[in-house]
Amino acid sequence: MKEPFAISFADVEAAAARIEGHVLRTPLILAPRLSELTGATVLVKHENMQATASFKERGAVNRLLTLDEDEKARGVIAMSAGNHAQAVAYHARRFGIPATIVMPETTPLVKVENTRAHGARVVLHGETLYESAQKARELADEEGLVLVHPYDDPAIMAGQGTVACEMLDDEPDLDMLIIPLGGGGLMAGNAVAAKALKPEIELIGVEAALYPSFYNAVNAEDLDIGGATLAEGIAVKTVGVQTLPIVSSLVADIVLVGEDLIERAVNAYACLQHTLAEGAGAAGLAAMLKEPARYAGRKVGLVLCGGNIDTRLLAAIMVRELEREHRIVAFRLTTSDRPGLLGKVASLLGAEGANILEVSHGRLFLDVPAKGVSLDVTVETRGDDHSRMIEHALRENGYAPRRIFPRGETSGG
Repeated sequence: MKEPFAISFADVEAAAARIEGHVLRTPLILAPRLSELTGATVLVKHENMQATASFKERGAVNRLLTLDEDEKARGVIAMSAGNHAQAVAYHARRFGIPATIVMPETTPLVKVENTRAHGARVVLHGETLYESAQKARELADEEGLVLVHPYDDPAIMAGQGTVACEMLDDEPDLDMLIIPLGGGGLMAGNAVAAKALKPEIELIGVEAALYPSFYNAVNAEDLDIGGATLAEGIAVKTVGVQTLPIVSSLVADIVLVGEDLIERAVNAYACLQHTLAEGAGAAGLAAMLKEPARYAGRKVGLVLCGGNIDTRLLAAIMVRELEREHRIVAFRLTTSDRPGLLGKVASLLGAEGANILEVSHGRLFLDVPAKGVSLDVTVETRGDDHSRMIEHALRENGYAPRRIFPRGETSGG
């Protein structure tokens, strides 16, 4: 390649040799149910199987192993709110290198404690990663520490590029790679590697729609950036100076995915692939769900780049997906208040094959007659057609059902 990129394929090859034995060579697994869902032949690179559950270990190990003895003795510093922090802390302890991690004050306690558990000194500073980065640079200058940037560093980029090397070694016939885009370190390294190994391969980058940083930079757009996203691992406001030229030159397209698609992808990984994906890790699959016709019939490699998701959040996502699929449905019933009402409703719902999840009474609502009662019933069903059958049965038995939707609106009775 003639372009003056920050790294070459030789750098990625050197990184592969350097990190061998220090990180897991994760499997590339055929995903039949995801293939059926999208119409493509989908293979998933399970980077969530690394010791700290993300690809970040590759770049962190490569960078740490390039330090000289003086730099190792002085120690390293990194800024991160999650996976990069844990990767640097974990492997710095393995190599006997002192590590300091600067994290935003808003970082969830579990991530702070996980990082401390790996032996790092944690400094909480600022509301955002940008403020943490400023603090990390100050401490690096004051204490003589080596800054390990999460993405804008040639050694980091080269380490991440080993993902594509392994994927194309395992499956040379891949037509395209779909890779999440945050600061660009993962994509930059893998773009250089993939294009060197297979020039005709198509590379698709994926960003959360709330954080279209690369999309703006590459397409000269000015879309708003910011907001609460499930894909916080790629919620980056500023692209890498060294990663941008590579992404601009080698990536065919950048796709923006909304929060609903990211949720669907996280749920699909859990239910269909039986594996954990954090929001950023599921972004590639979210892109396929957005435009399945674009990938139909092609052999697609997805990088499941991380699996650090809070279990309570995952549970909420799975319930929300059941609601979207009309497999959890709520009805508001209005009828006369009489003994045995609950038993009759329960019997009717049982006869229709619905599983009751929750029931609540409302006798004091002004839209209910004085001798009447409002009954909210949440049930588990087999899907939309089954839900309609249940609603019809309730109506035929005089319960005047109205559907209650997730935002609280009700349908007409």
